[in-house]
Amino acid sequence: MRFNHKMNYTLLLIVVFGGFSIFGISENIKGPALPNMQLELNLSDGNLGLLLAINSFSFLIACTFTSWLIDKIGTKVTSILTFLLMAVSGLFIYLSSNFLSLAGGYFLLYLGNGMLEIGLAIIAARIFTRNTGTMLNLSHFFYGLGSTVAPILAAQMMGWEISSTILGWRGMYMIMLSLSLLPLVPVTLSRFPKGETEETNERTSIKKLAKDPIAWLIVFSLSMAVTAELGIAAWLVNYLVKVSEWNLADASGMLSIFFFTFMLARLLLGPVTDRFGYTKSIITFSFFAGIISMIPIFAGDRFAILFAIAGFGIGPIYPTMMALLAKKYANGTDTAITFTVTLIGVATVLSNLLIGYIIEFVTSLSLRPTYVASNQLGMQAGYLFLALTAILCGTTCLEIHRRLKQQNNIL
Repeated sequence: MRFNHKMNYTLLLIVVFGGFSIFGISENIKGPALPNMQLELNLSDGNLGLLLAINSFSFLIACTFTSWLIDKIGTKVTSILTFLLMAVSGLFIYLSSNFLSLAGGYFLLYLGNGMLEIGLAIIAARIFTRNTGTMLNLSHFFYGLGSTVAPILAAQMMGWEISSTILGWRGMYMIMLSLSLLPLVPVTLSRFPKGETEETNERTSIKKLAKDPIAWLIVFSLSMAVTAELGIAAWLVNYLVKVSEWNLADASGMLSIFFFTFMLARLLLGPVTDRFGYTKSIITFSFFAGIISMIPIFAGDRFAILFAIAGFGIGPIYPTMMALLAKKYANGTDTAITFTVTLIGVATVLSNLLIGYIIEFVTSLSLRPTYVASNQLGMQAGYLFLALTAILCGTTCLEIHRRLKQQNNIL
């Protein structure tokens, strides 16, 4: 029995770590692909913002039903459906020929991503009951690992020639998302923890969370952090290509460096958050990321490496906030995760739309002599907004820390 328990725990670790790796890959192969998509399908920056908003909306829908689905059919079956859906979405993206069909493929992908996010968060919260900050940061390290590999590999794969045909972004998506089938092996062999969801729903309800100011502050703070994280993943390559006039390979390389620092921070700083405190850690990380991201916008291309170094600040925020949630709402972690991640989905729908339209609005107002120069200014404005969201995350967390201190419950 001891061997079986250890073996099952090992399989669950493979599911969590492997799942987060696939999550990182599926979310961050879009950076190198977006410029080619935009050119081939004649998409405006507003269209790209709308596409990313559709992604967030799909993610949001998944967040609203995944916890319920886990209750009804179990974690194992839900996980199997999730990975199958992500693989099928790659086929739909491969077959896309216009904005509508591309948006449909992305909708399916982010439906899978949303289910994966909630499912992995619930599994991790159930099995990592000790050293929570360290283990959640380690889990999200694998998201960073997948994210680091994704842009470089995606950029290279798009140039592959198969039977005298360039693979392109469509073929790249189909091949990369087929990797979602690999975790099905440990999922099928594992026994997943049961019974906690019913217990926690009795103790902590959505109604109670909706009346808790700290719960709403956590939602806003984490929404700002996620906006910064996903915004950099989506827009950094475009920024470097259009503003700094880099080639696609170099720009994709910088995005991979960002995810390398992002990943390294999650690997190394988890134990620091457990000792230093979750709120104080998030405040420090957020202000560092925001300030570092602003410098190249104003100081120029020679400081572009700071875009990547910002990953040290952004990387640990999400798992550290998840650890804070697990400790603050120990009697209802599943419910708190569902409440928080669902509302983050609402916020990221709005923020993704906003980034695209900030770029278009500033471009249209610019008095620069050419459209290219005007668009460069628009891209700078959009990226400045991303840096400000990281600072807003830290500012909000200052208030969370103050309120927890009043309750003698500093986390």
